[in-house]
Formats: sequence, C-alpha cells, structure tokens
Amino acid sequence: MAKPDIHPKWYPEAKVYCNGQVVMTVGSAKPELHVDVWSGNHPFYTGTQKIIDTEGRVERFLRKYGMAEGQPTGGRKKK
Repeated sequence: MAKPDIHPKWYPEAKVYCNGQVVMTVGSAKPELHVDVWSGNHPFYTGTQKIIDTEGRVERFLRKYGMAEGQPTGGRKKK
C-alpha cells in the first residue's frame, strides 16, 4: 500500500504528444508527455533506416583484417 503524501500523483492515461498530435497513452506521473521521436516515426521501426558508409569503413575493416578480395581469409601466417 502506498504511504500517504510521499508519492506523486499517478495519471493512468497520460497522453504522449509528438509533433502536436497524440500518439499514445501511457501511465505516468505527468499528465502530458511531449516527445520528439517515438516508434511510429523512428527510421529503425518504420523500416526506412539506411546504413551510409561515407568513410569506407567496411572496406577499411576488410583491408585491415585481410579479408579484401583476392586475399586468403583467416588462418595463421606461415613462417
């Protein structure tokens, strides 16, 4: 049982706003929550995320660890 006068007021149906629109309701200690990103507009969850390799990171990784085209993969070097 909650002790009196120590817990904040609980709002079981607090509204979550994103870009001025109500996107969901949740339980919260605040009656309204304003967010910039939520699962409905985040690229990861909407499937529009793009992986951009602007600095050639993949190629650099492959060269560094000897997995570039034409090179043997893995194993130990012979002495």
